[in-house]
Amino acid sequence: MENIYSDKKKAGGAFREKLSYAFYTMLHPGDGFYEIRHRGRGSVGCALGIVAAFAVSFSLNKRYANFIVNPYNTLYVNSVIDLCAILALFLLFCVSNWSITCLMEGEGRMKDIVTAVGYSLLPLVCTLLPATFASYLIAASEEAFYYMLLAVSIMWFLILVLKGIMTVHNFTLGKTLTTLVLTFAAMVILIFLAVLLTTILQQLFLFFKSIYMELIFSV
Repeated sequence: MENIYSDKKKAGGAFREKLSYAFYTMLHPGDGFYEIRHRGRGSVGCALGIVAAFAVSFSLNKRYANFIVNPYNTLYVNSVIDLCAILALFLLFCVSNWSITCLMEGEGRMKDIVTAVGYSLLPLVCTLLPATFASYLIAASEEAFYYMLLAVSIMWFLILVLKGIMTVHNFTLGKTLTTLVLTFAAMVILIFLAVLLTTILQQLFLFFKSIYMELIFSV
């Protein structure tokens, strides 16, 4: 029993340490991202947990934010779809960035990219739920404060992503911006190929199904 309690205590301490380092990186991106790449700090699991927390907080904001600032129809908000879509886009961005930076002699590994981008989402996680609650405390003429809060968190997120990609790959600012443009282009290409492959597979399925039906009815 003592060993089990000790293991749980160590696991809890390790989790708190990883989470606290994510907050450290959010406030000190230069040192934080440098140590992720060169000293093995950070955690892929923690980064994925932050992505999942962002997906949940984003979905809750869509569902429960005051109608004054909420452009979504809450009847059609599906948290599972939001979670899957955000995780898919996150992984697509990381894979696209890794493939592009490999061609541009980037130093970052796949796990460094996942960790850096995941940690960069932390300002949005910390903002969305408070913004959702705050939306019920403002009047229609005060909605600018709500949007300003979201705008600050989005800008913070973008700065962290830019700094994270620049640091883990040891790129200059100009090369980082070029890399991000090419990353989004690679994402569009991968999405197009996925849609094309899905369409082809559907056509093949219908083709073989029609042949099967003809054979059945001709017997």
